Amino acid sequence: MEFPVHIPFVQQLGFTLHAIGDGEAELRLAIAEQHLNSWRVAHGGVIMTLLDVAMAHAARSVNRRELETGPDLGPGVVTVEMKTSFMRPGEGELRAVGKLLHRSTTMAFCEGSVYGTDGKLCAHATGTFKYLRALPAGRQLKPLGGEGD
Repeated sequence: MEFPVHIPFVQQLGFTLHAIGDGEAELRLAIAEQHLNSWRVAHGGVIMTLLDVAMAHAARSVNRRELETGPDLGPGVVTVEMKTSFMRPGEGELRAVGKLLHRSTTMAFCEGSVYGTDGKLCAHATGTFKYLRALPAGRQLKPLGGEGD
């Protein structure tokens, strides 16, 4: 399944989207050399990013509607805060499940879990996300490739 929005960092890490809808999202990642820490297990930053993306997609999934142009997730989200607890090393293929716990018109409160190949819980997170329709007034995205100030 394709990600509904293009996120270069997520693509570079190799995340795959397996399910999205009704306040939930599931992502997977086959751990490779570039994902490892010095202990030869998944780096905590990779696991935290997996959790962040899974929760963000869960938050956006309730706005999903199919249009003639394809899937649309409505407003985007930005992470306001996130707390992560690590239980065991991440090895093999990791599966992240994000769930929307509660939402208001502007905020989403989510939780996420990452499971190892054996199905055991590796990490858990909670996060708060803000729904955004566009960048704040006067803000522009900078072009990729270091162009602009």
